[in-house]
Amino acid sequence: MRRFDASTALGIIAGIAALAGGFLWEGGHLGGLVQRTGLLIVFGGTFAAVAVSFPVSQLKKIPEALRTAFYPQTDNVWELIDQMAEFATAARREGVLSLEPLIAEHPNEFLREGLQMVVDGTDPQLNRQILEVEIDALEERMEQQAKIFEAAGGYAPTMGIIGTVMGLIHVLSNLSDPGALGPAIAVAFTATLYGVASANVLYLPIASKIRARIAETVKTRELILEGILSIQAGENPWLIRKKLMAFMLLKESDAPQKRVDTDEEEA
Repeated sequence: MRRFDASTALGIIAGIAALAGGFLWEGGHLGGLVQRTGLLIVFGGTFAAVAVSFPVSQLKKIPEALRTAFYPQTDNVWELIDQMAEFATAARREGVLSLEPLIAEHPNEFLREGLQMVVDGTDPQLNRQILEVEIDALEERMEQQAKIFEAAGGYAPTMGIIGTVMGLIHVLSNLSDPGALGPAIAVAFTATLYGVASANVLYLPIASKIRARIAETVKTRELILEGILSIQAGENPWLIRKKLMAFMLLKESDAPQKRVDTDEEEA
């Protein structure tokens, strides 16, 4: 299921607030940070550069990339381990065909499809190959999402510099009013601020967050893959549970409690 990731939104808001707050703390005025020409050059130029860099088929994935960053697909790994242990018990007692009604409504599509291949009698080696290809394809697709924002993070500062240079050209071409020179130069440098700030508060952090999602998703799917193959091999459910637990690198605060609960259930 998808859940809103508050840390992504809060991080972006906190970054913007820190920059604006620091500016105001030094006696600046918030209106001084708003410069329409700089916004157009930086954000419009960054979008144009990204559009040139990637095919339309990948640009259409930007909404999906934002959904990955803000509304990630999350799975309770411990629930998955418990469910696969239950599936293994049912398969050993009643055969793999008994799994079909159990997995029909399972929310995890990867687990559902993998166990369906087990029910259909797919060769274990072929089953592994198919599922590994699906994992690789998902990883590549999500990596393309991250690359779009990573590219934007590279272009934005350059667009900011371009905007500043253009502003300075305009300022230096009209020196008739020396008193207005300082404010005009300050306005020109807002473009650099927009470029550097957007890259380091928005684009690059989102790319990093998507890559973190990639690592989580791949690890979960590899866990499911191992569980599916273990069920197909008819392994002991208790051993399957222990094997799958070994895949997970848990926080020290979570791991002991879960292991205690599991041991109590087994006892």
